[in-house]
Amino acid sequence: MEYKIHEVSKKLDVPRSTVRYWESEFTDLIKPVRTSGGQRRYTDKDIKNFLKIKDLIRKKNQSIRQTKQMLSKSSSGRESIDLTNKCILVTGGTGSFGKHFCRTILEKHNPRVIRVYSRDELKQDDMRREFGEEKLRYFIGDVRDRDRMRRAMEGVDIVVHAAALKQVPACEYNPLEAVKTNIIGAQNIIDAAIDAGVKKVMALSTDKAVNPVNLYGATKLCAEKIFIQGNSYTGERGTCFSCVRYGNVIGSRGSVIPLFQKQARSGKVTVTDSRMTRFWITLDKAVELVVNGLTHMQGGEIFVPIIPSMKVVDLAKAVAPGCKVEIIGIRPGEKLHESMITEEDGRNTIAYKGMYVVMPALSWWEKGDYSAGEAVLEGFTYSSNNNTQWLTENDLKKIIKGELSEPVSQAPATLNAG
Repeated sequence: MEYKIHEVSKKLDVPRSTVRYWESEFTDLIKPVRTSGGQRRYTDKDIKNFLKIKDLIRKKNQSIRQTKQMLSKSSSGRESIDLTNKCILVTGGTGSFGKHFCRTILEKHNPRVIRVYSRDELKQDDMRREFGEEKLRYFIGDVRDRDRMRRAMEGVDIVVHAAALKQVPACEYNPLEAVKTNIIGAQNIIDAAIDAGVKKVMALSTDKAVNPVNLYGATKLCAEKIFIQGNSYTGERGTCFSCVRYGNVIGSRGSVIPLFQKQARSGKVTVTDSRMTRFWITLDKAVELVVNGLTHMQGGEIFVPIIPSMKVVDLAKAVAPGCKVEIIGIRPGEKLHESMITEEDGRNTIAYKGMYVVMPALSWWEKGDYSAGEAVLEGFTYSSNNNTQWLTENDLKKIIKGELSEPVSQAPATLNAG
């Protein structure tokens, strides 16, 4: 049976404006159909969900955020977020991740539109030629510009924040610029998203934010903290903020692979330390992590993928076989190994649906339905040198040739204690 809005209002004993407001806040639960004339028609399922919402808000005095978290328990088993007819904004949308994210979402989901937000008009023009404009809109803008960000977020359902200054030497030489983009930019994203009523915001972070030794890592650590705590500012608007944190991306413009390929022409490649290890993730896995995070996020989590490590020396040999490997010493601001979960983070970490979830240790945060997750062991750490999954030199050769996209795990990394 279908109901008109005034009939729903009467059944719930609330004004029509309240029906519309709850509908706008709980789009995953309330999904009215439209007549040929554009009028809403609500189903019996919508009525049941409205009654649950009313009970929690009116009788149990729960906030919009708390109500969303409580109702998410019944839908936490879903495999993927429904992006059908959603408006998505991607900051840094012309970068390696941004382009791959757009391509994947267009191919596998059915968004209404994806807004590509970035500073570089040439990259946008190149992307327009490659992708076209059927469901993409190209916004010139900088995350430093709060007013422009606010305008770009009008009517947006989901934001994926990938824009950042990422090059370690550039951030060291231009520290104030790194702060403006990576920290002030993060604040602008949060303010604009709350003001515009965005439902979910996912920020991309990096393993370099964990125990940072360079300015880039320090600014990304600040950005993580800002995003997690940003949930306490949303109030009744209910915007949720979370982060994903991962390592080096195979195939990105910042990858060391192009450098090794260039050096190979001379017969010699340079590695800073023969013991150096790094996490590696494919662009496909990075996008999958973001989608999984958007699916399960309640606001405040940091999602970490379970991915393999590799030795940088093995990568150099795979990219430039037969070349001499010269050890030149660790550069300023460079680590021997990278970490993605510290022992301190580990106290609030669970293994959940093929990833780690670092949950916020904040008094206002409600755990929700992570009951399917498994707590990690006491003293757990997740670092590139204590990983149980490793890429061999042969694996790396296959990845570079495009023959291997999903490295085979040598052992589960679920409960490794470092």
